[in-house]
Amino acid sequence: MRLLYLIPARGGSKGIPHKNIKQLSGKPLIAYSIDVARQLTDDSNICVSTDDDEIMQVVTSYGLTVPFKRPDFLATDSAGTYEVILHAIDFYENLGVSYDAVVLLQPTSPLRTARQVTEAIGLYDKSVDAVVSVCESPQNPYYNLFEENRDGYLRISKGDGAFRRRQDTPPVWMFNGAIYVFNVESLRKGYFDSFKKIRKYVMPLDMSVDLDTLTDWMYLEAVMNKRK
Repeated sequence: MRLLYLIPARGGSKGIPHKNIKQLSGKPLIAYSIDVARQLTDDSNICVSTDDDEIMQVVTSYGLTVPFKRPDFLATDSAGTYEVILHAIDFYENLGVSYDAVVLLQPTSPLRTARQVTEAIGLYDKSVDAVVSVCESPQNPYYNLFEENRDGYLRISKGDGAFRRRQDTPPVWMFNGAIYVFNVESLRKGYFDSFKKIRKYVMPLDMSVDLDTLTDWMYLEAVMNKRK
C-alpha cells in the first residue's frame, strides 16, 4: 500500500497570524508534522501543499522540497481541504505516481506522534473510506447538550433525558484534527460527508490540542516549555 503524507498549509491565518511557520517551543509549527512524516516514510512521499511563498521558504530551509505552489483557486478562504487533497493526488498521478491512501497531517496538531499515526494506519484497509483520529467528547448530547424545541424551551439533544450521571451515558467522539487516513478511491467518489465506513483511532484528550486561537497557542506553548 502506497501512502501519500499530505501536510496542508495555507497562508493568511487570521486566528493566529503566520500560524504554520510561527515558532513553537523552538521550531516552526509545520516542522512538527514534517518530523512525524519523516519517521514513517522518505521525503518523496511527503507533500506540503501551500499557496504561500514564505511557508515554502521555511519548508525548503527545513530540507524538504515543496513539489508545487498551490493554485490561486485553492488559496481562498472558501477553498476546502477536500479540493486540496484531490489537487495533490492529481498532481502525482500526472507524474505517473499513484497512491492508495492519503495520510493527512494538519500542522495545527503538533502533539501527535509517529507511533499514533502508525497505529491509525494499522486500522486502515481498502474496505473503509477513512480512519480518523478522535477523542472522547467532554460534552455529551445524552447529558449536557441541549436544543430548543418549537416552543423555545431547552430539551436534551439525544435520548429521553433519563441519564443522571455522565459516566452512565454512551460515549461520544469528536474529530480532533490530528490524523486522517483517506481511501483515494472513496475520495474520487465524493466528499467526506458521503463516507459511510469511517473507523476511529482514539487519542487522549490532552494530546488532542488543535491550534485555532492565540489562547490555544499560549496554553500549548506553556505546556511544552514546562515539559522541556
